[in-house]
Amino acid sequence: MDFMRDSSRNQCRLRTFNVIDDFNREALGIDIAVNLPAGRVTRYLDNLAEYHGYPLTIRVDNGPEFTGKTFIDWAKSHGITIDYIQPGSPYQNGYIERFNRTYRTEGLDLYLFNNLEQARKVTEEWLTIYNTERPHEALNNMTPLEY
Repeated sequence: MDFMRDSSRNQCRLRTFNVIDDFNREALGIDIAVNLPAGRVTRYLDNLAEYHGYPLTIRVDNGPEFTGKTFIDWAKSHGITIDYIQPGSPYQNGYIERFNRTYRTEGLDLYLFNNLEQARKVTEEWLTIYNTERPHEALNNMTPLEY
């Protein structure tokens, strides 16, 4: 899991909260908002868990959303181990960093969004293609869904 930043055509700041499954590289979801505090992050993860289930471990950086009481208590309540990468070592979370680069170049950088809703719609369409049509070299040229 990781965060990214972008802005709309009218310079409205937006953040994305990207969640992938390291095993099959499936993009489980991307939440987009102006602010993504820990409470919103945990609610979003609960929504994802309704379909995918709760993971045993989550790998994250040391950002305030992940090191605060809200997130830590949420993880404990679901029996999830938090695997923090070392500060300043994004390569320790390489799958999400690679995903972020792909999302940036194939999604965010291609559009000048008019608003958050448009960014969400374009992202949802991109996620469907990413998971169901786009082959991944690391998965023997299968899509995450096929793998």
